[in-house]
Amino acid sequence: MFTGIVEELGEVVAVERLPDAARLTVRGPRVTAEACRGDSIAVNGVCLTVTDSSDKTFTADVMAETLRRTGLGGLSPGSPVNLERPVELGGRLGGHLVQGHADGTGEILSRTPGEHWDVVRIATPPDLARYIVLKGSITVDGVSLTVSALGTDRATSPAPWFEVSLIPTTLEMTTLGRLQPGSQVNLEVDVIAKYVESLLATGPPGTAGPPPTPPPASEAGGTATQADNEQPGARS
Repeated sequence: MFTGIVEELGEVVAVERLPDAARLTVRGPRVTAEACRGDSIAVNGVCLTVTDSSDKTFTADVMAETLRRTGLGGLSPGSPVNLERPVELGGRLGGHLVQGHADGTGEILSRTPGEHWDVVRIATPPDLARYIVLKGSITVDGVSLTVSALGTDRATSPAPWFEVSLIPTTLEMTTLGRLQPGSQVNLEVDVIAKYVESLLATGPPGTAGPPPTPPPASEAGGTATQADNEQPGARS
């Protein structure tokens, strides 16, 4: 589990292309200081498992599913990447709960420089838009951010969009300070929203649909009868 607070701006050292996967070697002195084989490190918001570490670098395998759902397949030697180690139990939750399981990718539509921050607009895959709310949290390339605006502008983009405001620290310490319109970014929506949606769709345990509609009150006494209250399988 991560928090979306980037610890270090790393750099891709090597990329080995495999038939249905890829192997990344990334330089990050801070995150690899105590890294061991089997540890997790988030790279641009994607949780990867360390397979080897040495000389301030670590290596991780990226399977085909991850390459399909994220922008990691577009990395090359020299690419900067956002790095974060998992949060320690009892540590401060500076951002929000981030799994490191990217839900998809978005595209930067525009960035508007301001005196103290940049406003960045990002196109959202339609199937993810329902999980994004104003003032809610979202992870963009591993960075925990607050949604400052959202909408749909059919004239410029057929996809829904949201905006985030990037402070100078974020611009300096993450890849988001240099990405331009057209760049692809990894997106992870708030997992709590997905759990709530799943629970509302499936209803109570053991049911196949939404919660059943309460039975009507009996005409005689204004309350449901015993027969009304009994559910299939309730008796022993």
